[in-house]
Amino acid sequence: MPFGKWRRKPEPEVRQGIAFGLCRDIGRVREENEDHVLGLLAALPGAPEPHLVGLFLVADGMGGHAGGEVASRRAVEIVSAEVLRRLFLPALEGEPPEAVQEVLREAVQQANVRIWEEARAQGSDMGTTLTAALVAGGHLHLAHVGDSRLYTYGAEGLRCRTRDHSLVGRLLELGQLRAEEARHHPQRNILYRSVGQGRELEVDVASYRLEGCRYLLLCTDGLWGSIEEAGIARMLAEGGDPQQLCERLVEQANAAGGEDNISVIVVALPSSPRSGHAGRRDTP
Repeated sequence: MPFGKWRRKPEPEVRQGIAFGLCRDIGRVREENEDHVLGLLAALPGAPEPHLVGLFLVADGMGGHAGGEVASRRAVEIVSAEVLRRLFLPALEGEPPEAVQEVLREAVQQANVRIWEEARAQGSDMGTTLTAALVAGGHLHLAHVGDSRLYTYGAEGLRCRTRDHSLVGRLLELGQLRAEEARHHPQRNILYRSVGQGRELEVDVASYRLEGCRYLLLCTDGLWGSIEEAGIARMLAEGGDPQQLCERLVEQANAAGGEDNISVIVVALPSSPRSGHAGRRDTP
């Protein structure tokens, strides 16, 4: 099955396989890029056909003296290596799989301890957000800390599947702040939970069915803080090659000011003319 480019067909559009694009942009204001991203697709042995598995990560670092860049890079390196070791390699050897949610949770917690210990040794306050998505067998498995986001787009429109672990996000949840106020709140970048903040870390994990879902979007706040969700939804509704979608989203974020680093991953999922509902949640 093809992993790369796919050709648009007359409606109803039918896409086979998975394709993705990614962009990591410094923006218009910052002097350093503290974001890191990773996208990986594999065809693992299976019958009657190979199993397509995708791993996608976005991390937005924070901390002075290049600490944020180090923290986000460490998080991506550690989590991807742990997922490969515990999920991909056993599949190649025909071993039974571990519970995906627990692997993701423990991989993020392992990254947290490593970054926290390194920060203490250096006298740094570095940390990072991290949003990790594993796509396999028509399901999305998600692990998340911070305020980078994952959206699904499909039959139910654009839906955010992550919760911002920020002061402003909490005020929104409590109904003490309106969405339009949150976009320009002076404390919108203050996180109450991040990777590297302390030795112990609570990680949000969830699993969703992807029936009816056309795209996944993973992004740092340099994107969603610059473009309203209605604008993101309009661009995904236009469809197209996922790399081109990433580039257009980054262009829009920069046109809106580019005040932060901008990282985007767009994953185009297999589709069919059948109707369905995107993102129905599974019981963990």
